[in-house]
Amino acid sequence: MPYIESHKPGSFCWIELATTDQNAAKKFYGSLFGWDVNDAPMGGGEVYTMFQLEGRTAAAACTLQKEQLDRGVPPHWTLYIAVENAETSSKRVSQLGGKVLVPPFDVSEFGRMAILQDPTGAGFNIWEAKTNKGTGITGVDGTLCWADLSTPDPAGAGKFYSGLLGWKIVEDEDDPASGYAHIQNGEDFIGGIPPTKHRSPNAPPHWLPYFLATNCDATAARARQLGAKFYMEPMTMENVGRRAVVADPQGATFAIFQSMPRK
Repeated sequence: MPYIESHKPGSFCWIELATTDQNAAKKFYGSLFGWDVNDAPMGGGEVYTMFQLEGRTAAAACTLQKEQLDRGVPPHWTLYIAVENAETSSKRVSQLGGKVLVPPFDVSEFGRMAILQDPTGAGFNIWEAKTNKGTGITGVDGTLCWADLSTPDPAGAGKFYSGLLGWKIVEDEDDPASGYAHIQNGEDFIGGIPPTKHRSPNAPPHWLPYFLATNCDATAARARQLGAKFYMEPMTMENVGRRAVVADPQGATFAIFQSMPRK
């Protein structure tokens, strides 16, 4: 069953697009992933978009605020990580060398969140669920399935997240020489930290979300038709899957991932 009723602490529980053109983003992702759009008023004439599959929320979107644009914040995807207590986790962030950019605050009756940055500069949010338990669907095309942390200091970042969230950072057993580290939350493998040799020195530290596709090449071709820019053309990772890394027409980056059966 692809439906999610709740997220265990340490798991990616929500994913949100901040963009310069929310209407264009709705058209792009709706056409690419088959997401339905559910807009909720936010006040001031703005809406918060929830993208849905089978009536369950798969992702969300909002418009970048003027103060963010003034600081040069580009369109981007933000990952939310489930925690039991936002206050306690935020205090741990500072103790572990990260930054609390926005301290915990209530989001109506839905939950409590904080906006954070790891010691290497990658941003993420934490979510203490109340009425909104997070994304409600997984394992079908257009759902979040993985996330990679692009950082110049994998060891330092790994130590931070392990201390904050209890993650285990483990080497790739199939290919230890690759330098790729897997992120394990409890029994679940949820993401990874690629080696620094594969990252662009010009790219700021960031989380890269992966969205599931039955056919990576067909989805990538559709993205291109819709105006996406490619950072990585579809390529096969042996015994893992096939992926492409793209930016939507406004510039937010994500990966398309097709799982492949292990040989």
